[in-house]
Amino acid sequence: MSSYRDLSVWQDGMTLAVKIYAATKMFPAEERFGIVQQMRRAAVSIPSNIAEGYGRQTPRQRYNFLENALGSVFELETQTELSSRLEFLSADQFQPLADTIRGIGKGLTALMRFVETEARKEKKRFATPRNPEEPRNPRNQR
Repeated sequence: MSSYRDLSVWQDGMTLAVKIYAATKMFPAEERFGIVQQMRRAAVSIPSNIAEGYGRQTPRQRYNFLENALGSVFELETQTELSSRLEFLSADQFQPLADTIRGIGKGLTALMRFVETEARKEKKRFATPRNPEEPRNPRNQR
């Protein structure tokens, strides 16, 4: 992969952000600085954190940003359901958004597992070999 732009989860996140902006245009005016702003920020945060993570040098750093993106997925999922319960979103609007959000969550989870595996490989690659004669934790030795 040459870029985060090649990741389907990033592409889906970008599409979702556009859909959230469109859906929240019809929310009540008094929610402009409430749930509308929260949903838009969470939606933008998903692909933004994926992109930022792929700009980092190590798999561990990348993983941390993917965790942030996943947190935004859960946040947006909750806000979308609340919007449906408050009848700001119809069932026809809610269900496709909810399905897309869940799909992105699954994709992020799979990507996080891959990055975690890469982090373990990197740790092994740079780890100094331990002498089997030495105790594992010298501080606990008395």
